[in-house]
Amino acid sequence: MFGFFKKKKREQPVEPEDEASAGIRYNPELVGRLKSDHQELLVIYRAIETHFARGDLAGTVARLNDFRYLLQDHLLTENVRFYLYLGQQFAHDQTNAELIRGFRQEMDAIGRVVLKFLDRYETMVDDPKIAASFLEDLGQIGAVLSRRIKKEEQTLYPLYMPRY
Repeated sequence: MFGFFKKKKREQPVEPEDEASAGIRYNPELVGRLKSDHQELLVIYRAIETHFARGDLAGTVARLNDFRYLLQDHLLTENVRFYLYLGQQFAHDQTNAELIRGFRQEMDAIGRVVLKFLDRYETMVDDPKIAASFLEDLGQIGAVLSRRIKKEEQTLYPLYMPRY
């Protein structure tokens, strides 16, 4: 009648969202860091060209190692923090989800090619014969990376926004 004798509903305790259930959080500094990585990769790329032009194979290989380290760090950051966040954000937006997936697959393929290039030429000091094809291969890598950087910064990075 008045509800005095009704069994009280048990309220479920509201637990704070922990990091795992919240997924990847927005980081306002991430895109700036990724763009900074791009600039540093281009600086190292030019240093590779300079050392090679001087005939300094040891210096060239040292810069190739610097390039590898930064590229791997950049790719890991993009994969773990950037692409996963965008995947969460656009999980219900098929068009953008497909765009992001395509970007990620393309970058994975580019990353494999660049790492294969780095593997091949890291022994250049011990096997100078392979240096004959280095400049042409380096030019191809540079062209692909330059296009990719431009595409990421103009098309992909603007999608990285805080949740509303």
